[in-house]
Amino acid sequence: MRYQIRRKFIVILGLVILSSCGSSDPRANGIEVKFLVGSALKDFCDQAAEKLNRQNPKLENGKPYYLKCEAKGSGDVVSDVVSLATQLKQGSLPADAPDFPTLISVDGEIYQAQLQSQVAALFPGQNYIPGVADAALLTSSPMVFMVPSDLARGVRQQSDLYKSLLTAKTHKDLAPDNQSLPLYFVMGAPIRSNSGLQSLVAQFASVSGKRPEDLTVSDVQKYQPKVREIQSKITRYGVSTGQIANDMAKNGPFWASIASVYESSVIEANANRGETRTRVEAIYPQATFTSNMRAILPNAPWVSADEKAAAEKTIEFLRSPEGQKIATELGLRPGVPGVELGGKFSAEYGVDPNARYDSLRSPKPEVVEAMLQSWREYAKKPSLVVIVVDSSGSMQGDKLPSVQSTLNSYINSLGEKEKVALIDFDAKIRPPVLVDGTPAGKERGIQFVSGLRAEGGTALYDATLYARNWLEQNLRPDAINAVVVLTDGEDSGSQHSLDFLAQELAKSGFASDKRIAVFTIGYGNEGEFKPEVLKTIADKNGGYYRKGDPKTISTVMGDLQLEF
Repeated sequence: MRYQIRRKFIVILGLVILSSCGSSDPRANGIEVKFLVGSALKDFCDQAAEKLNRQNPKLENGKPYYLKCEAKGSGDVVSDVVSLATQLKQGSLPADAPDFPTLISVDGEIYQAQLQSQVAALFPGQNYIPGVADAALLTSSPMVFMVPSDLARGVRQQSDLYKSLLTAKTHKDLAPDNQSLPLYFVMGAPIRSNSGLQSLVAQFASVSGKRPEDLTVSDVQKYQPKVREIQSKITRYGVSTGQIANDMAKNGPFWASIASVYESSVIEANANRGETRTRVEAIYPQATFTSNMRAILPNAPWVSADEKAAAEKTIEFLRSPEGQKIATELGLRPGVPGVELGGKFSAEYGVDPNARYDSLRSPKPEVVEAMLQSWREYAKKPSLVVIVVDSSGSMQGDKLPSVQSTLNSYINSLGEKEKVALIDFDAKIRPPVLVDGTPAGKERGIQFVSGLRAEGGTALYDATLYARNWLEQNLRPDAINAVVVLTDGEDSGSQHSLDFLAQELAKSGFASDKRIAVFTIGYGNEGEFKPEVLKTIADKNGGYYRKGDPKTISTVMGDLQLEF
């Protein structure tokens, strides 16, 4: 009896303790400030949220609130908000739905202008999205050219590097005492990446000799051949500026010798530099985008009075000395005057703390749309990608239908300049099915996807080598050539070993004239495949490994598609 009473007392005491703990945590019942940010602000937002939330912040009326961050490419931020606003107008989503962000940030003012313009088109005269001058500046990072240190002098000598890229083929063309290394250029995909969009605008401004704000839609048509010539130097596109910079530092100048990135990306690359990574430097153009990153607080029905008050206090914290210190430690320039830059803004990290440049302004929204359309349909570098699809018996259940749906979306989004070879394998390797962005090409792709059946073993190594060999024999000149391997299992039954495969792949890597990248996706749960094997395959050819499952595979493949 005494034992039962003591046990009940312990249970009640535990409930009291849990209850009191829950009430002290604003996330238990507080107001959520959902902050949807571009990828360049991810770490800043996450670290600031951790600090702010530990302080258990409250409004003047005593209500607790907390900061929650979600990061995406700036283009995705705009698309998501416009999609939510569209659903609100159509009546399919209420204003108090948790899907809406309280605060928004994109990694530059071009995408902010696009967001403002597109929401204004849905709700004329409402001014739901404030203009640039009415959004608090959090931080900034100028666009720079990231270059290996031993090649930096030649790039620095160019008064306008984009104009030099029109005719130069090697780094020796930039400086006589440079090595004859070809000019390999990387940038973000402008449809998703703010740095990529700013790079594209800067290219149009360079070849036209006009300020971005003075460009017209007809100028885009007139100068797109020259922009296409610059794009011909592209090694790869990407959704993440930081990933581009990291891959360049990791893979060296044969992977890419010039990257258009944020200054903060150069700092990060050098801060994480090991003995085998390339040291890089930032070259500041005479005119470039400052990449102002602002806190956009919508004056919209989806932001309640309490949410607005919590968002305003959140902005105060982000602009406080404590919040700004987080930014500078990450290599981002402060958004508040008088804040010290800190030790990372130095030659040791490849940057100039006192850099001077002419800050470029945004073009008109309709001109930006014309540039994006031109890039997709005309200027973008072509590609040929071999997608190797594992259809072994382990793909039964919900795995194969999910992959089929993802491949269907991939095929339907192909442009006319993009070509894909689809290879189905299990214990056997089937001949490639050629697909392109034409209606007939897409139909062939849909038939391939519909015909996939889950059965047999997993000849992973043989299938990967077969795909590489096919691409070598059918290499598309002046294009991005790549292999994507999607598998959910370990190799079984291949005639070749992993070591042999790795040796063969190295022969067609970025130090060769083939320049075939290999990407791998482990599909399913860890333990069903060996991540270290897939990483080994990808690392040999300047690609990367990603993990996917039925819920995430469409996002993984969608991001990967931006690389080429």
